[in-house]
Amino acid sequence: MHTASMRGRYVIAGIGHTGYGKLGMDTVTLNTIACSRALQDAGVDKDRVDGLFLKTPTSSRELLYGQKVAEALGLQPRWGGAWDQGGAANITLINIAMMAIETGQCDIALVSYADNPRSGSRQVYARPRGNDAPYGWFSTAAGYGMIQRRHMAEYGTPPEAFAAVAMAARKHGAGNPGAQLRKAISYDDYLNSPWVVEPLRRDDCCLVSDGAAAVVVMSARRAAELQVPQPVPILGIGGAQTSYDLPLRDSLTTTEAVRAGKQAFEMAGLGPEDVDVAQIYDCFTITVLMTLEDYGFCTKGQVADFVRDGQIEFGGRLPVNTSGGLLSETGMPGMQLVLEGVRQIRGTARLQVPHADVALVSNQGGVMHTHSTLILGN
Repeated sequence: MHTASMRGRYVIAGIGHTGYGKLGMDTVTLNTIACSRALQDAGVDKDRVDGLFLKTPTSSRELLYGQKVAEALGLQPRWGGAWDQGGAANITLINIAMMAIETGQCDIALVSYADNPRSGSRQVYARPRGNDAPYGWFSTAAGYGMIQRRHMAEYGTPPEAFAAVAMAARKHGAGNPGAQLRKAISYDDYLNSPWVVEPLRRDDCCLVSDGAAAVVVMSARRAAELQVPQPVPILGIGGAQTSYDLPLRDSLTTTEAVRAGKQAFEMAGLGPEDVDVAQIYDCFTITVLMTLEDYGFCTKGQVADFVRDGQIEFGGRLPVNTSGGLLSETGMPGMQLVLEGVRQIRGTARLQVPHADVALVSNQGGVMHTHSTLILGN
């Protein structure tokens, strides 16, 4: 089946999440809370669920994790399991759920992610990086620092561009009562934040958070039959990855968003000009800037002009991360962005963009290894 014919055939029928921050709960418990709330939101009994797709916890992986969560939920899904694609896995799993339903492997699927690095261990983010570790390459931040430095060198990207991303996320998160970090910052605040790995400042880097978020995926036909109250159609979805680590890549300033975005836009029959609001994966501020470029919102190297003067803030030309993103709402990798995209299309967001007919969501994993794109709309 051609992907264009999949447009609108599947929906996100329900959403749910836990609180965010330092919660002191294990990941199975967090997943069960988020999944239960997503089912309640969809108005679907758990006994109807026959697919369960989970992102593996980044900070504490274990075998047969999907079966463990299914048992805790009291489910006997026909198909499912746990998947690792870094932060891109959440949208990828929505894609897999759609394919599973399309081929008759399941009918109604839960997709969920939980982790607790703030209560538990965050050491996975600080690990040595391959054969380059003896030369000082440690931590996820070091890889993104290298990418940001290259972007600055190639395009002259100024501090104001990175600050614009951080300021927008923190401004949007400041009024979100569920956000982990609710404090707006100024440009001077950004410049005065300490270095983490130069050129990355503290305010360029996402939070470390406990929490969970989940969605219910089903066909539009099934949602109509079950009288789901607020299903949100999936207009487009795509994914891409590279297997090369950073030192082996031809370019450090191009991401897999190019291919993933192209797939999603083609399936939706839309372009960047049609997007009303975007939830862009913001593990670091450079990720947002490069993703906007690679989706085609602006010419490569011109993103500083695109984000200047509050243009990605609420009320600007393209509001980005309207619930605060990873920089302010929660460092949970990615699913919370999907939830905010759903809220925008439903018209129930805290910072509701007027006439939001098309919402774009990006997920990204590793050190720009993987990317997934979701387009939601009416």
